[in-house]
Amino acid sequence: MEIYEKILVLNNEFEAGLLEEILTDRKIPHGIVTSDDTALGGIMEMEFGWGYVEAPEKYRDEITRIFEEIKTE
Repeated sequence: MEIYEKILVLNNEFEAGLLEEILTDRKIPHGIVTSDDTALGGIMEMEFGWGYVEAPEKYRDEITRIFEEIKTE
């Protein structure tokens, strides 16, 4: 099993959904982790962003490139 590392921070649920769809279509192993903190009233999201993408290190450049393309469209 490959070790997953934090690749990049996501700003919102829309970015997360779109990126997840693309990574799944391209069969890139990944996970989306949210900063959901209902008990703390959203303070974690303000500090750390909506969440982040984790994946094996060897996919870092490809995921980062895809994310930048999403943000520019």
